[in-house]
Amino acid sequence: MTEIFNEIMEEIEQYETIIIHRHVRPDPDAYGSQLGLQGYLKAKFPHKNIFAVGEREPSLDFIGTFNDIKDEVYQEALVIVCDTANAPRVSDSRYNLGQKLIKIDHHPAVDQYGDINYVNTEASSTSEIISDFINYFNDYSIIDGSIARLLYIGIVGDTGRFLFNNTTPHTMEVASQLLTYDFNHNEELNNLAEKDPKLLPFQGYVLQNFDLNEQGFCKVIITTEVLEQFNIAANEASLFVNTIADIKGLKIWLFAVDEGNEIRCRIRSKGIVINDVASDFGGGGHPNASGVSVDSWETFEQLATALNNKL
Repeated sequence: MTEIFNEIMEEIEQYETIIIHRHVRPDPDAYGSQLGLQGYLKAKFPHKNIFAVGEREPSLDFIGTFNDIKDEVYQEALVIVCDTANAPRVSDSRYNLGQKLIKIDHHPAVDQYGDINYVNTEASSTSEIISDFINYFNDYSIIDGSIARLLYIGIVGDTGRFLFNNTTPHTMEVASQLLTYDFNHNEELNNLAEKDPKLLPFQGYVLQNFDLNEQGFCKVIITTEVLEQFNIAANEASLFVNTIADIKGLKIWLFAVDEGNEIRCRIRSKGIVINDVASDFGGGGHPNASGVSVDSWETFEQLATALNNKL
């Protein structure tokens, strides 16, 4: 850690313009690590130009906003990509227009696309890594509650409020340090959990239409017709991937949403490695939380069979 954190900071110090990216279909950790790093670098280097870019996810608007910059800004810039395992998933394809590229991530290293790659799969989240980065340089004294809030949200999001098995003693130490800053963590937890009332009938549909077998494998299939029936978007449907997580006997579940041009499959498990299966189908992710995009329901069934065979 020591050597590569120093290497990353040396690059940051050399550039006047730094542009921070993260992955498509962002989650709280993507937002938290990206915006948290932006806030920290602005505090440490107030005269540098620090931008955060990427598409907006309406359900996460409460976390923060992003910059709209022109292509020429990249010409002499350092680009940092947070929380993104492979290059095709980087939000905003201009990430490779900069002079140098740094990857900071906690997903298994599928694609080392940066000039500098820091991947720590033992970290609960990339927000935890950014917190460690700040701490390594003894810079907790220069951040404030707004930055601590972002990193805390990212950690909470990727640990499922500290319920997932990626929560370590170190994760709790980092979270407790962030909680010493002035922000309302109860309000942030409520913001993360809240859903638009119009979505709740869809939640009812999920609870009434899951397919659980005796081995503990479960499928949830959301077709375009279902999305139209409940008048929700595919990204809104994805918010309910863990709706069935508390079912007794559940071991692996596959939540599939037809997005029109592809079927996005989110895979979750309780203590069973499933990212190897995801990788076999062109996806990836964490051992217990992965994703795959397939081109047909036929391929989806093949994926389902492979996951069921894990049991």
